Amino acid sequence: MGAETLTVPGRFNGPRDSGNGGYSCGLFASLIDGPAEVSLRAPVPVDTELRGEPRDDGGADILDGDMLVATVEPAEELDLEAPETVNLDEAREGSKLYRGVEDGPFSHCFVCGLARKDAFGVFAGEVEGKRVVASPWTPRADAAGGDGTVVDEFIWAVLDCPTYFAAYYGEDLEMSVLARQQVRIDGPVRAGEEHVVIAWPISTDGRKRLTGSALLNAKGETLARGQVLMVAIPA
Repeated sequence: MGAETLTVPGRFNGPRDSGNGGYSCGLFASLIDGPAEVSLRAPVPVDTELRGEPRDDGGADILDGDMLVATVEPAEELDLEAPETVNLDEAREGSKLYRGVEDGPFSHCFVCGLARKDAFGVFAGEVEGKRVVASPWTPRADAAGGDGTVVDEFIWAVLDCPTYFAAYYGEDLEMSVLARQQVRIDGPVRAGEEHVVIAWPISTDGRKRLTGSALLNAKGETLARGQVLMVAIPA
């Protein structure tokens, strides 16, 4: 594999001026064959031609000029199961408790931003009686390819945003960013069909919080799963 160029379109932002972490990780993961773990080293520039440089170990570095933006590492297949099953009715109720705000650093995120009319509408809130956050999600046609299957990068994005709220389940939210993500996609995710997105806390180590996430179809079958490491930014 030789060097490749990649660009995160500005409309796929997380923070106002940088790429959504999940979308960016999914795009970068496409540079290598097989399961990949992606670590973000800097905010991802949008509408900027980035360079994907292959490494001898089978991974790749993502560069903006001389600045390292991300690293892609070959990984074992993600083996992760959701601790709880959440149905569509529970997800709808959970989304009513979404803790996002209309004026904040992520309020214009293309997945979960309340200030954005064209957001994907993944507003994950805590589910009563279960230590998970959840939201319904019906992918639009513009999230899919010609065959109606949702593009991988969007699945990575949808499996990212709810993990922020899962990381601080039952706690005050702290300013945190995605540091590392891995995703496994098992089944086709179809545009126009209602799904459930869930996320849950796994562990805490100082400023680091490990979380899991999953995308379920209406029958409760897991179509994709992810693991995200969030890191709090000191005030």
